[in-house]
Amino acid sequence: MEYLLHIPAIVKVLVSLGLILLLNRVFRRLAPAVTGGVVLLAFTCGFGPTAAVDVAWDRFRSLNNLSLLAVVLQVVWLSSQMKAAGVMQDLVDTVRGMTPGRAAFAVLPAVIGLLPMPGGALFSAPLVDRCDRDGRLPPILKTRINYWFRHVWEYWWPLYPGVLLAVEISRLEVWQFMLLQLPLTVVAVAAGWWFLLRAVPPVPAESDSTSRRAHAGEFLRLIAPILAVIVCYSLVRVVFPGLTRANRYAPMVLGLVAAAGVLQVQRPLSPKVWGAILATRKTWQMALLVALVRVYGAFIEARLPDGMTLVGNVRSELDAWGIPVILMVMVIPFVTGITTGLAIGFVGGSFPIVLSLAAAPGGHAPFATVVLAYACGYMGMMLSPVHICLIVTNEHFATRLGGSLTGLVRPAVVLIGAAVTYSMVLKLVG
Repeated sequence: MEYLLHIPAIVKVLVSLGLILLLNRVFRRLAPAVTGGVVLLAFTCGFGPTAAVDVAWDRFRSLNNLSLLAVVLQVVWLSSQMKAAGVMQDLVDTVRGMTPGRAAFAVLPAVIGLLPMPGGALFSAPLVDRCDRDGRLPPILKTRINYWFRHVWEYWWPLYPGVLLAVEISRLEVWQFMLLQLPLTVVAVAAGWWFLLRAVPPVPAESDSTSRRAHAGEFLRLIAPILAVIVCYSLVRVVFPGLTRANRYAPMVLGLVAAAGVLQVQRPLSPKVWGAILATRKTWQMALLVALVRVYGAFIEARLPDGMTLVGNVRSELDAWGIPVILMVMVIPFVTGITTGLAIGFVGGSFPIVLSLAAAPGGHAPFATVVLAYACGYMGMMLSPVHICLIVTNEHFATRLGGSLTGLVRPAVVLIGAAVTYSMVLKLVG
């Protein structure tokens, strides 16, 4: 075992990350892949079985981790509840009535994107297709529009498990992360409009201004559950600050409970339907995956048997070798994103590494690092050929992965360039 002590810490981390990517490619599932990475990292760092179990258990049973798992479960359940209640289809019909011209091609997938459904682009793809009533648009363009605008919120929208996991690892408050990342959505929308939506010929509006106002009122009623999350979250933080200090996820948990209650009053579901929603295997698999990546992060942050921290050793090695931290911050999330095709995959696989390199001990990660790492990881995910949303969109429109991806390179480059500039500004002012 002594020879393991002479292996550079950065090699241990990268090899464990490489094993995660390899196992994910072999098994096509992240849970066993992350488990393999955790076991390898613990072994190469010198943890015996008992010590490794102690590190994993301490992280799993922590109040913050259990609360995070509760939020992940609630988010997926709320999404399923809205779909089962027919809210999502009504949202689409309402958006078509209130959105003039070709903007509907972008608004429809964006509205569906407010709810973190796995493979949600498959739900929005037929809606985008319906907007093209004359069949004038090339299928490849509809593929790109549906895929890109379906994902404009996941940089900051707190209903996404990847966002919640990034908040936990970065140690930022939810509202801090949201405000910090919001400009990336603005850039994503602008880039999507410039490179994708402009190619759509002008489309006549389907309704007059009076009808659009009526549809706008219906739209607000339909998104009442989502508004309930935001309102309840804000009220709890203001009225009960002590509860927030005791458990940072308590406002979100209560907000999601309120949202489910509002929707149940609006459109009641039977106990049988609720039983099917709560027992869905994929929901629990998502929670297990979140737990595993948090355990992986625990070994990144834990003190080694020799008393040093792994990330401290990595930082020292990078300084000694002259490798810029900023390069690691950009490349590791991008590679993880393009290989896993999941936000929760690149966040869980890379954030414990890259954010620990830049974070102050015991404090939150610098804003500039969070922005740059998330943007690069997210663009890697968007350009991943194994991203399920891209796969199902291509299947619907009968288009090829290669053609879909080449049309997204330019907006992806624009977003990464904007993130680099934004992070430099944050570093200067922070």
